[in-house]
Amino acid sequence: MRVTIDDDNCRGHGVCCTVCPDVFDINDDGYAEVLLDVIPAGLEDSVRKAAANCPERAITVS
Repeated sequence: MRVTIDDDNCRGHGVCCTVCPDVFDINDDGYAEVLLDVIPAGLEDSVRKAAANCPERAITVS
């Protein structure tokens, strides 16, 4: 699994960081970033939950 954040849509709400802090963080500009290139199997459910709860729908899971 891979995950990306659309920088044009992210508004830095931080919901993803709250739901899955092992994968998401807020960068120095105040927007979310992905910390891992490939998501470990044990975190996949949390990443999907973070994507589903993103207010801006800026997270894509593939």
